Amino acid sequence: MISRRTLLVTGGAGAGLALAWAVWPRHYAVDLAPERNETAIGAWLKIAHNGRITIAVPQAEHGQGVYTTLPQIVADELGADWRTIGVEAAVPGPTYANPLAAAALFGGGLAHVPDAIRREHWVRSGLVLTGGSTSVRMFEAPLREAGAAARVLLTKAAAKRWGVDWEQCDTADGFVVNGNRRLRFGELAAEAAGFDLPEELPLRFGDEGRLSGQSLPRLDAPAKVDGSVNFTADVRLADMVFATIAQGPAGVARSRLVRVDKPAADRVRGVTGVVENPHWVAVVANTSWAAIQGLAALRPRFETRGGLADSAAIDAGLEAAFERPGLAFARQGEAADELAGDVARASYAIGPGVHASLETPCATAWWHSDRLELWAPTQAPGLARAAAARAIGVSEQAVTIHPMVIGGSFGRALDHEAVEQAAILAATLRRPVQLLWTRREATLHDRFGAPARARMAARLASDGRILDWQARIATPATGAALTDRLLGHDALARSTMFLPERADGYAMAGAVPPYAFPAASILHHPADIPLTVGHLRGGAARANAFFTECFIDELAHRAGTEPMSYRIGMLGHDPQLARCLSTAAALGEWDGGAAGTGQGLACHAMAGSRIALVAEAQQDGSGGVKVDRIVAAVDCGRAINPDVVRQQVEGGILLGLALATGRTPRFTAGLADTRTLGDLRLPRLADTPEITIELIPSRGDPGGVSDLGVVAVAPAIANALAAAAGNRPRTLPFGAS
Repeated sequence: MISRRTLLVTGGAGAGLALAWAVWPRHYAVDLAPERNETAIGAWLKIAHNGRITIAVPQAEHGQGVYTTLPQIVADELGADWRTIGVEAAVPGPTYANPLAAAALFGGGLAHVPDAIRREHWVRSGLVLTGGSTSVRMFEAPLREAGAAARVLLTKAAAKRWGVDWEQCDTADGFVVNGNRRLRFGELAAEAAGFDLPEELPLRFGDEGRLSGQSLPRLDAPAKVDGSVNFTADVRLADMVFATIAQGPAGVARSRLVRVDKPAADRVRGVTGVVENPHWVAVVANTSWAAIQGLAALRPRFETRGGLADSAAIDAGLEAAFERPGLAFARQGEAADELAGDVARASYAIGPGVHASLETPCATAWWHSDRLELWAPTQAPGLARAAAARAIGVSEQAVTIHPMVIGGSFGRALDHEAVEQAAILAATLRRPVQLLWTRREATLHDRFGAPARARMAARLASDGRILDWQARIATPATGAALTDRLLGHDALARSTMFLPERADGYAMAGAVPPYAFPAASILHHPADIPLTVGHLRGGAARANAFFTECFIDELAHRAGTEPMSYRIGMLGHDPQLARCLSTAAALGEWDGGAAGTGQGLACHAMAGSRIALVAEAQQDGSGGVKVDRIVAAVDCGRAINPDVVRQQVEGGILLGLALATGRTPRFTAGLADTRTLGDLRLPRLADTPEITIELIPSRGDPGGVSDLGVVAVAPAIANALAAAAGNRPRTLPFGAS
């Protein structure tokens, strides 16, 4: 038996969760348990007799390349042939829990609980999550150990056949080798599983010629190109019907369904039924288009008592937050509560952020044999499964969920309203049903990136140096909101409900500047606004980095100092970020950011990574913003797959560009003025600037990159616009009043 290493113990995965789409093989299965002619080498991989290696990936694939980078770590340590690697989604359980993502998302809501207790609780409860740029940071170590353990076992099996010491053997390209002798992994796997492991595993990452650090082709790309990958909307089951849904106006209060025109919906060809719920109504049809047409004919009416989303009320709530004492988030030196002397001040604002992913909330559900089977795009499969079970009043063991590949998410797939609704529809109809939200519904009932306001102040020395930094930030307590909404039934979360309020760690992420000041204070002013907020790629740092980097730029110009030098002068403790700044400046032909240059610069550090950006931008003739060029320098530690890192940084930059230059919804009586992707004025190919990304070589531990580009691009553009025309934008998006 395999012993000594808990990483090789098959985790306590509960029955009822099934695997998602796999790159190879492409089929659904119950778990990573071996099929015919396969041998499981612990909880992370199995090897088939023909040499195929299947690796369990506990993170959702929604475009970030995790189905490539995580298997690449295992293959690197194992000495595998990349052409034999496939992936399957891991079954939620303690082995695959991601407490690092949980801390990033829910830490603000559980700030009273010690880190060690939170981590232990999240691991024991098998909380599988994707978010917060944590995939590689969380799983590199266990995956390297898994690959090394399998390598040792295979070499022991080969060594026994050859009559040599296993330490005289090595692996390469899917073979165990000893001199001129070679044996394929598939020939040895069954025998290898019977050996014991040494107390210490010999790790070998970083060796020359290994897979780590190579830009290997993405495993998910071929299926996405040829269309063979299955998204949730691709699922087809016998006797399946299609549904779409309408809910009440947006806001924090639940609406009540009061009236529908059911006869009108029934007259639409293809409509097979209408399902009414106290808070929503769904039209069921034999095609999705018929369901949409039927919903339009249904003309549902809702009643909402208070709490409707309204932009004026949102703005008022943010401003009112400043009238209450702020909660201390960070403090250093002898920071003064009220600054005196030569004090610079500025106020900034950022509007709600829309996810606008291509795939709207959806789920396919099937009630059969007293069990519910679900296919859904989810970043939290265990939480989605539990929510579906509660929605129809069954045990979690009666629910099977297939976590699907996600058609973009940016954090939206953490929530699972569509899963609950599909479960209710399937249990009501007693037949398979596929629920797909319309774009209007997805935009109206988004879990928005939180709006925020900042009042920044700095006491300056006569030479312009910052002596005391103060940031007062008004924004909802998003971490507490996520904790309540997603973990509301968790015992640990419930135990903290009545404890004193603290600064929200999620809401204040990125608010502490990377610079060294003699004194600084960062205050959170929790805002009560009529808008449901959630996790959006970049997190709160997309707002807080904007506040910091714009204000730093203003202070540099006030001091008459070139903005890059001004920043580097405060980064003696962080040479990596200073190097990113100098590299971006060199590649971007930085000209000092003087008036008329149209150049702006910004930097940020998060998730163990650092980025600096130089942007060239100007106002176009119609009052919009034209960004011509962006140059980024990134230090993210060891890059497992450099091309995937570049893709993620570039994708983050483009999302940040969309959030900065597009439109944010304005609400009146719970209705948004943005209903389609066109209404959001997202950048098109013609609007996309030339983007250059330079990865700085590093031997440091890998950092997160998915959020990195999002947070740095807006302040760089704002600083470029200030340099271009002298008018500094202090509100995001730039077209907002």
